[in-house]
Amino acid sequence: MINSLVAYKGKSARIADIIASKFELEFADGSSLKVREKDFRFIHPEFIQINDDCALADFAVLADFQEETLSLQDITEWLFDEYTAQNAWCTCLLVEDGLYFYWQKDLVFVRPTAQVESVQAKRDSEKLAAESLAHCVDNLTKNTFDKQDEPYLKEIARVALNQSKTAKILSHIGVENSPESAYQLLLKIKYFAPSFNPYPARFDIPKDEDIAVEVPSIERVDLTHLSSYAIDNEGSDDADDAISIEGERLWVHVADVANIVPSGSDLDEYAQQRGANFYLPDEIIHMLPTSLTAASALGASDKSDALSFSFEFDGENINNIEVMQSVINVTNTTYEEVDEMLQANSNADLTKIKAIGEAHKKFRDSSGSINLHLPNVDVKFIDGKASVMPQASSPSRDLVAEMMIMAGRTMAQFTSDNLIPVPYALQDEGDFSEEFLANKDSLTLSESFLAIKNFKRSATSVKPLLHYGLGLPAYLRVTSPMRRYYDLLAHQQIVNFITDKPMLPVSRVKEIIGAVNMALASVGRVSRFSDDHFKCVFLMQNPQWMGTGVVVDIRGDKALFMMPEIGMMTQIKFKTLPKLDEEIQLQVSRVNLVDKSANFKVV
Repeated sequence: MINSLVAYKGKSARIADIIASKFELEFADGSSLKVREKDFRFIHPEFIQINDDCALADFAVLADFQEETLSLQDITEWLFDEYTAQNAWCTCLLVEDGLYFYWQKDLVFVRPTAQVESVQAKRDSEKLAAESLAHCVDNLTKNTFDKQDEPYLKEIARVALNQSKTAKILSHIGVENSPESAYQLLLKIKYFAPSFNPYPARFDIPKDEDIAVEVPSIERVDLTHLSSYAIDNEGSDDADDAISIEGERLWVHVADVANIVPSGSDLDEYAQQRGANFYLPDEIIHMLPTSLTAASALGASDKSDALSFSFEFDGENINNIEVMQSVINVTNTTYEEVDEMLQANSNADLTKIKAIGEAHKKFRDSSGSINLHLPNVDVKFIDGKASVMPQASSPSRDLVAEMMIMAGRTMAQFTSDNLIPVPYALQDEGDFSEEFLANKDSLTLSESFLAIKNFKRSATSVKPLLHYGLGLPAYLRVTSPMRRYYDLLAHQQIVNFITDKPMLPVSRVKEIIGAVNMALASVGRVSRFSDDHFKCVFLMQNPQWMGTGVVVDIRGDKALFMMPEIGMMTQIKFKTLPKLDEEIQLQVSRVNLVDKSANFKVV
């Protein structure tokens, strides 16, 4: 065997010597190695300096040997006619390649044609994938992409939207497999437009579904003699509350959604999973199918089905509460139109309701209610343009807000008195000084901002407990059952009570509160993140934006500013610090869409 050609780990070698049970192999580079016989493969009894440049083999002959096992010498003679060291080495390379053959110990198995074609197809596919990957990597390093890159970009998008943990191509270009890094890359190459909002998908928010609904026919109290006003924004077509007055008796009418969505129904489960409407700058994701809006919105037809609450207010107490499933005539109007009526004193009903609302607000103030009046903004993205506008305030909006609070107080009292298990809203007493409370109606912006930390977080409970911020002994949300699940749950329980049907027990209501709180956490995050996203888009579309910043806190050598016009905050370092509530003109200097943040500088 000395001077034979062998193969060791893919390299050719000569058997230089045999010492005991070890074979000394000598390689082309002059190195040598002692190995056992089982560690190398015999190729040819004659050693020559071979190379990997092989003559073209006659693979046609293999048709006669499919699924047969032959020696290396036999295969070599069939492929190359002559069994030389060079030809045998070339055969060895072909076997190692694995397309036509593979080793079975020291013999060679000839693959059948179908198997050869399958192996070749797999190799072609892998080669194409490698070329495609290299093409995409080259494009991404140049901050561009083309149609061929789409499969890889979709993988990156899944990471950006938190729908997958990894996209292999990111490691090829040195980008971290995280939603933020993937999103930043897709923004950079302009695969994602800045206007694309990633947060609903990132939090797996379910989309609206087109589901037909049926409205059960039930006996209702006819209240069509009342003048019922549904006051909403211009263009709104989904009013879910209306107000009336009859002598000294106030009425709050709410869309009777519970009649269409009874407790435990498929639609009830649908609403529970969502928890509330998502009001995003670029879309509304509804808690209930939009077909339900058309079926139950107040004023959508000549007569509207409602759950009506009536009560009287004596300046302190809510008295003579009545609850009924009703049918009403609704006048749809806008805040602007009602403001004009109130100013002109041209509608006696609304003027009287306003006076009662103001009296109730005065009662709540005397009972300790606190409203910090911090600025809020409405963020919209319509027709490719982002807008940020301070939320409007007016007598009509104050009127509607107070009537909804009165309805919540009234129904908290009604459900508590009648032991109806419902999800009450509560807030424990805050940590405020006597001095603060004495001046709560004349707070500066910084005082209001710094007071936030003294509030206790609001919560939901089956017990009718204090709502400190509203100044009420108990409060129940009941005026938006199309938009908030807790309102719908309260309606379901109230309707079952007044119609003598079984109500959910306290234990089940507690379970639902736990499940819905999880859904509402996503509602809050997605709404907040989406607003912040489109505030940044607004600043990107208005790169020279300037506005007033109000100093609301001092933190070391930095001043914390609130910008009421856009609902954003920023910290700026000063050599000489400004005073609290000082107003300074600021200009945007940098926007980071990935972090949903912006930097500002003093003009």
